[in-house]
Amino acid sequence: MSERKRRKKRIVGSSDRPRLVVFRSLNNFYGQIVDDSARKTLLGASSLTKDIRDEVAKSKSRQEASKIVGKYIAEKAKKKKIKRVIFDRNGYAYHGRVKAFAEGAREGGLEF
Repeated sequence: MSERKRRKKRIVGSSDRPRLVVFRSLNNFYGQIVDDSARKTLLGASSLTKDIRDEVAKSKSRQEASKIVGKYIAEKAKKKKIKRVIFDRNGYAYHGRVKAFAEGAREGGLEF
């Protein structure tokens, strides 16, 4: 059994505080904001998103790219009037790219 699955816990967001979910692959980083009560994905972004693809390509590390994605998703959330979220690290340790993404989202204005 993988270490990620062992740590994974069920976190539920609401329409007041939707859930900010992360997923990381070997090369890319993904984040999305989900309203579990309505069962809808409100918005999403990744290191492959057209708006930030050039900026991510110029970054020197994968952590830096994750931080850029975090800031971008926070900007998109502000436009949809989402300020407070519940952070779901999806079983990943709060370390490295996950931590950089969270810091980027906080710098962008999200509260969690």
